[in-house]
Amino acid sequence: MKRIARFHKVSEARFIEDWKDTFGETPQEVIEEIYAQIRLPRRATAGSAGYDFFSPADVVLHPGETIKIPTGIRVEMDQEWVLKCYPRSGLGFKYRLQMNNTVGIIDSDYFYSDNEGHIFAKITNDTNEGKTVEIPAGTGFMQGIFVEYGITVDDEVTDVRNGGLGSTTK
Repeated sequence: MKRIARFHKVSEARFIEDWKDTFGETPQEVIEEIYAQIRLPRRATAGSAGYDFFSPADVVLHPGETIKIPTGIRVEMDQEWVLKCYPRSGLGFKYRLQMNNTVGIIDSDYFYSDNEGHIFAKITNDTNEGKTVEIPAGTGFMQGIFVEYGITVDDEVTDVRNGGLGSTTK
């Protein structure tokens, strides 16, 4: 097994700023407590391909609702790798929980972006059975799988990322 990455928490200041940007004014001590409880992603078993990301707070999604979750996590990985993020299989199967961008792609250089490479998850309860999704704080809701990738033989890109989400095409 190749060891190619390491998960980190974003700084507390970054998390507080992103939490407020997402959820509006929240008492500082509440956000600090949420930050203190953030768990780094991990595999559930030795045979698991996916690293479970844990919800930093209680999440309730009624049918058709969407939420953007600042995970408090960033990942440092070797250059030839990408982290692909999906809903956890059980949540997708039971509730049709969907990632709004279908698959989250975390590039290796995102770690160095202006927002510290803070990984967000935007999810929607896309149920067609009227089910409400409840994800308690500390529960796995998304899984990330590391995938090695290649480039074309004539690729000569030398640009460097300096922004956050969606910045590479601006």
